Amino acid sequence: MTPQDTAAATAEAITTIGSHFMLDPATYGRGIELGFSGLDFYVTGRGGVLGAVDADVVTAAFVFFAPAHIRTNWEAGCKVMAPQEAAAAFIAAGHDWGRAKLAGAVDCARLAALARKAAQGASPAAAPLFAAWRAQPEPDDAPAQALHHLNVLRELRGGMHGAAVVAQGLSPLEAVLVKGPHMAPVFGWQEPYPDVTGARAAWDAAEAATNRAMATAFEALDDAERAELTELANAAHQATTG
Repeated sequence: MTPQDTAAATAEAITTIGSHFMLDPATYGRGIELGFSGLDFYVTGRGGVLGAVDADVVTAAFVFFAPAHIRTNWEAGCKVMAPQEAAAAFIAAGHDWGRAKLAGAVDCARLAALARKAAQGASPAAAPLFAAWRAQPEPDDAPAQALHHLNVLRELRGGMHGAAVVAQGLSPLEAVLVKGPHMAPVFGWQEPYPDVTGARAAWDAAEAATNRAMATAFEALDDAERAELTELANAAHQATTG
């Protein structure tokens, strides 16, 4: 299995598994317990690994969110706790999600080992959230480790995809409207929205470029390991979807 084949075959799993914990009501329940009000836990928790930066830095890293939406939630979240503390709490919620959802579903120890190996071999260029999340301490148990390293790869893919979208001449909002228009208000974009008729080809080209960029991470694995990672990641995706 080639690195680029692996990138394409794992794209949905890597993208979606992390989003599951980020969208889980239990994650936001934990945020409420800590004093957050909702999306401010996501913004400060996910972006907090960047440190005490201006909200525009977080917007730059997240790519697809409306800048004003990020600023409102970042500044609100930073009043609750320091960004790096929020990040620790946020990923701890992810670890708990991994323990609840992945334990017994797949060989978590092997999935974590393969995802870790790919992440450690990847370049951080154009992916600041990936670099920052890769530097975070990992948990001790295999289910939490599996979620942890899949989320690190998710941030790598997110950085590659954001760069590819911009390179194709699409605005962040246009990309959201092509991929998932229902998410535009969640990401803070206000109507009226631009017409994206005919933009699908540019988005598809960006997705292909993302796979080419992600392929470099999977060069750290041999053919058998790439096939194994693909099987395990997709099994984890299936087990945690629906």
